Amino acid sequence: MNNLEQAVIGQLVAGNYHTAAIFKQFNIDFCCKGHMTVGEACGIKNIDPSKVTAALENVQAMRRGDTVDYNSWGPDVLASHIQQTHHTYVTTQIPVLEGFLHKLCSVHGGAHPELEAISDQFFAAAEELLLHMKKEEQVLFPYIRRLVQTVQEGGAWLPPAFGSVQAPIAAMMHEHSQEGDRFQQMTDLSDDFTPPPDACNTYRVTYGLLKEFRDDLHLHIHLENNILFPKAAQLEERVSSTGASCAIPR
Repeated sequence: MNNLEQAVIGQLVAGNYHTAAIFKQFNIDFCCKGHMTVGEACGIKNIDPSKVTAALENVQAMRRGDTVDYNSWGPDVLASHIQQTHHTYVTTQIPVLEGFLHKLCSVHGGAHPELEAISDQFFAAAEELLLHMKKEEQVLFPYIRRLVQTVQEGGAWLPPAFGSVQAPIAAMMHEHSQEGDRFQQMTDLSDDFTPPPDACNTYRVTYGLLKEFRDDLHLHIHLENNILFPKAAQLEERVSSTGASCAIPR
């Protein structure tokens, strides 16, 4: 077993987001299952790990100048980026996709019964995601910003009502896993959102938007699970043990 087989998937993607394309190619979940090693994921998928590690080595050898280095961002900056970019995207795309799916089910549902199952999964995901994001925006993200402000201004640290940032993080990661499973079911039902031969333009647009939504959600969850949440937990630990005179983890 080489070193890449023992590497944690989420950490690899956090260090170089281009590796995400390799995990997508082999249908390996890099966001919700990012805590697994490459070898463990290959074992579950019954994939030859040498093929995955070879592809990863090629990507890592490439120039990374066009890769956004999210790891270098402070937790408050990253939280704001997630809210402004990914939360806004989810909020605006949900009603668009719900409208398209209603239309597809009414017109093509008889010939393609999988559309009903895909729609049910998406409507459930949409409802949960909106609630999930509200909790992040009203509870978790403000607390992360307060941690950073405590460090910057040198004020006294006051423990949150929920005890530790680990509590909302655990809840958010559990919900991420649930939504990841839902989108995996949609991916399987639609053959990776591949339109059937008789698909009309609306059908093709809807599948294209669903695939885009899924891919955006993968990046969204990756940024939280593998970068933001560890930074927040590390910062809270430093602030609570040493006071506000500690460096913000980058």
